[in-house]
Amino acid sequence: MHPARPGPRNLITDVAGLRVGNAQDPGVLTGVTVILADPPATAAGDISGGAPGTREMGVLRPESLVGVADAVVLSGGSVYGLASAEAVTAVLGARGKGFRLREGAPTAPIVPAAILFDLANGGDKAWGEEPPYARLGREALASVGEDFALGSVGAGCGAMAGTLKGGLGSASAVTADGLTVGALVAVNCFGSVVAEDGRSFWAAPFEVDGEFGGRGTAGLGAPPDAWPHAKRDPQAGANTTICAVATDAALSNVEARRVAVMARAGLARAIRPVFSPFDGDVIFSLATGRVEVAEPRAFTVARIGALAADCLARAVARGVFEAVRAR
Repeated sequence: MHPARPGPRNLITDVAGLRVGNAQDPGVLTGVTVILADPPATAAGDISGGAPGTREMGVLRPESLVGVADAVVLSGGSVYGLASAEAVTAVLGARGKGFRLREGAPTAPIVPAAILFDLANGGDKAWGEEPPYARLGREALASVGEDFALGSVGAGCGAMAGTLKGGLGSASAVTADGLTVGALVAVNCFGSVVAEDGRSFWAAPFEVDGEFGGRGTAGLGAPPDAWPHAKRDPQAGANTTICAVATDAALSNVEARRVAVMARAGLARAIRPVFSPFDGDVIFSLATGRVEVAEPRAFTVARIGALAADCLARAVARGVFEAVRAR
């Protein structure tokens, strides 16, 4: 089997049917990222952290009626950030997008969302009764495209990765037989993304073509109970890594859920420790259905899940690398 390679952009938008937009407010030091699926993508989700903040996760469960998403929103701002998804829902509904229950009634766009806590990371948060997230959600949706920036943008604008600047990261992989998988992540974790030397990413073994500095694995070492460069004063709900993985394969909702579960491994490869009581780690899984799933079907799903984990590990490191480099 030939190894997969990054797609032409090395972004989640290498998955056909997806576009991404970012909006940020440097003065407030926060932002929003929108993944737009056109047409709607099969969607599922997984919550692994102890302090999540989410919207519309229930409709993604296999036993629910819908099982698709028109868009996914990742936002800073803790609970205030959920307003960004409400704004995206309103705009998409005005365009006639979404689930139609009855002719003549407004559509119901399905816009799952997850938020991270950047309220204590600087910036002017004295917004009173007018948080900026509805505005940022509309701006992010208006900017969607196949190319987008990484680092201190969108939901990664005010993020911190342990003691390092966090950010927005993405990566992709295309297999020799034509499957595309991608990941997008806003890294705001309690744990560390680098080893004791402060330079070597835990995700280094998965790096492709020096995409996050080419620093290699020589500096890696992980003694038990040693967490260099993790946050020294963690608080419940004050962190969180929020992400999406995607493929162009025609997966069912149950299969997309399995891909999300397998993608957890990517976070575990890139962040130490991870899934803590202080993090609200959430993974959305999207399948745009452009490529038929080869038999044996379960084996292909396993391949996609493994690739999603690899892409997610790379995306974590890319997001932090780009954010730190821009400082």
